[in-house]
Amino acid sequence: MGKIASNIWHLIKRFKYQITIIIGVLLVGFLDEDSIMKYIELEYQISDLKTEIAKYEGQYQKDSEELKRMQRDPKEMARIARERYFMKKDNEDIFVLSTDEKASDTDNNNDDETTE
Repeated sequence: MGKIASNIWHLIKRFKYQITIIIGVLLVGFLDEDSIMKYIELEYQISDLKTEIAKYEGQYQKDSEELKRMQRDPKEMARIARERYFMKKDNEDIFVLSTDEKASDTDNNNDDETTE
């Protein structure tokens, strides 16, 4: 055991600067708060946020164009109100079609109860 410990101690004394540099790089590169891993994670987050910004800019452009059309033409405002908020003219009937599972479940139960 003494010879092995002596050899290890001799290697540590001989390569002390290289060992210190390697340990320092490992600590800073992977375990530190500002590590390479954290940098890569933040780069992915930046990429996701840039994608989200592009999506919202496109939505903003579309909404701006729609607002301009609404300001120019009052019929456009009425059309949007009817489509989005289920408003109607006096001579119109509105039918709301649902794709909810609950609605289809209740429809199935009502089919069993039909009378002839």
